[in-house]
Amino acid sequence: MSRFELRDSRRLTGPNVIWDKPGPVMDIALEDSDRELAEQTWERYARLLMNALGWEKEETATRHFPGGLSLAFSAPMDVLYSACEVNEVAWAMAVAEIEGSEIPDFNGEVEEWKAEVRKERNPPLLRIQRAAQKRNKIFLTCDDEVSVGAGRWSRTWPVKRLPETGDIDWDKISSIPIAMVTGTNGKTTTVRLLKAMVDAQGRVPGLSSTDWLRVGNQILDRGDWSGPGGARHILRNENTDIALLETARGGMLRRGLGIGAGEADVVLITNVAPDHLGEWGIQDIDMLADTKFVIRHAGKSVVLNADDEKSVERMDWITQPLTWFSLDPENPIVRAHLANGGTAAVLKGEQLCWCEDGETQSLLSVHEIPISLGGAAKHNVANALGAIAVAKKLELKDDAILEGLKNFQSSVQDNPGRLNRFEVNGAQVLVDFAHNPHGLSALLDMTAAMPAKRRLITIGHAGDRDDDAICEVALTAARSGVDHIIIKEQEKDLRGRAVGEIPAIMEEALLADGYPANQISRADSELEATDLALKWAQPQDLLLLLTLSQRAEVLARLG
Repeated sequence: MSRFELRDSRRLTGPNVIWDKPGPVMDIALEDSDRELAEQTWERYARLLMNALGWEKEETATRHFPGGLSLAFSAPMDVLYSACEVNEVAWAMAVAEIEGSEIPDFNGEVEEWKAEVRKERNPPLLRIQRAAQKRNKIFLTCDDEVSVGAGRWSRTWPVKRLPETGDIDWDKISSIPIAMVTGTNGKTTTVRLLKAMVDAQGRVPGLSSTDWLRVGNQILDRGDWSGPGGARHILRNENTDIALLETARGGMLRRGLGIGAGEADVVLITNVAPDHLGEWGIQDIDMLADTKFVIRHAGKSVVLNADDEKSVERMDWITQPLTWFSLDPENPIVRAHLANGGTAAVLKGEQLCWCEDGETQSLLSVHEIPISLGGAAKHNVANALGAIAVAKKLELKDDAILEGLKNFQSSVQDNPGRLNRFEVNGAQVLVDFAHNPHGLSALLDMTAAMPAKRRLITIGHAGDRDDDAICEVALTAARSGVDHIIIKEQEKDLRGRAVGEIPAIMEEALLADGYPANQISRADSELEATDLALKWAQPQDLLLLLTLSQRAEVLARLG
């Protein structure tokens, strides 16, 4: 059995965690002691095959991570499928040499590969790409379509029926304001806040997010559209005035960013906290932070959270104009930044303020922002500050920014699944999407400030997290002092685990930590957990229902 495992082979189409070039990449699982030999051997065979195909000017790149290695080379945008096959062959040859097996003879296959490359090639695509770059126009491509420009000023064609560059009226091709938002928590709420501000300005926002594709008030499709495919859909929609693109770590790792370097007016990183560790070669929080910071390449300007440790550690990576936001007006990073003429959105007392050109402008009180719950929801105050900073970079008017903040509700209509509030038989019920310790801690800090006779929480987790991450969610809930915990099965999110496995891990962790057994219940679904919580509840109790896969059903039950 080989001591090397090819975990994934895919195309990188935009700026990514390795570099900003298109090309194929493979993720290899191996012992750290084998990494140098594997890298050098692959490099030799990859270069041999690339030269045979006439790709002498293309470059190679690698990324190291504990227990693995990513191997990539650059390639023309129109032949990435063929390039993936070449990369896999180079790796197979490298493994054969290292393990002493017979090395495949590729000489007889070169002509066949060249024929495949010729078949895949699309010269008009490359000509449009070069012409767009020459004119500083946005260029987007995927399996089915090619486009230039963005939103109202874009044009899109089928990839197999492309015009010649001389037939394109380039004077009518332009861009629109574009914002990209990433981070561990708060992405979706921030994008929705920005939508409310754009609505208030009378413009048409286009949103790509983990919940849907939406232009104006029309939902084009539901599902997770937080990758580059979602960004392309919004940027190609001719009704979009301003693009608001939620950008998740998964898409950046699988394909890279949906747009090129410097094509977004502003990018925001809300925060960085442990989540999804162990996936796509991301083993720890620093590697996750590095991935989130890929988004910086897309922005003409960058907004960062001065209260977030990992963002502060990477502030020197930012070469573009930088804006900070912070809940602490005395934050030393913010104070130094403002002293040097920078900009920031900060909370001073109960006032959200904008600081620029040495002046501080009070915008509104936390009590005027419904999603802050009177200031108790500190995480949503932070989201509001981040949204203000982005809105300023998008040149939205102050009146629109304030109207958006004041009118945006923690409701099923405005922010479904994020801090939705209900009253059921005298008990307060909160429904939220929190699914990691960082997000859960923020919620629990908020609920601790809310009066309640007793408190209950429902918890569960997806199967693609490791046991430690699953246990940490359970322990975070228990150590907050809640009176009852319902552990729910999320059968749609098992992701390779057996039914009952995740609840068993959580219950064992709770009991080992000393949480009373008689204060733990189990439910076979999120809807059943909701019913059990409502049955348990009495007037003046507070129920926190962490709801992911059955959100619509749970909200319908409560509404």
